[in-house]
Amino acid sequence: MSYSHRFESLIEAQIRAARENGEFDNLPGAGKPIPGRGEPYDENWWLKEMMRREDLGEVTLPPSLKLARDAEHLRERVRTLKSEQRVREAVAEVNERITAYRRRPTEPYVSVRELDPDDLVRDWLRQRRA
Repeated sequence: MSYSHRFESLIEAQIRAARENGEFDNLPGAGKPIPGRGEPYDENWWLKEMMRREDLGEVTLPPSLKLARDAEHLRERVRTLKSEQRVREAVAEVNERITAYRRRPTEPYVSVRELDPDDLVRDWLRQRRA
């Protein structure tokens, strides 16, 4: 028997013993789906998770992360606006900030795409009709 087989057997024995002793019972997330499974990959997932977990407010966010968060939350924010013109103005304001950031990025560097005003107006109109 090779050393790697012996080592693997020791690990498997420890896992089996822990399972039998109930050490894996009642772990957080047991029986629940894996978070984010089936969703498109987001290269900034770890930043978003840290911001959510640590409940980082606006005060603690660097400008680049605040911009990324504002762009992400704009779709929710436009739902409260009263006119198509206001939606377009909100998108234009965020897009101006994105353009400025791309010209002079700051750390931590995050990828932020410009938003399509027509896309957000369509969502806004759908929400209004519903």
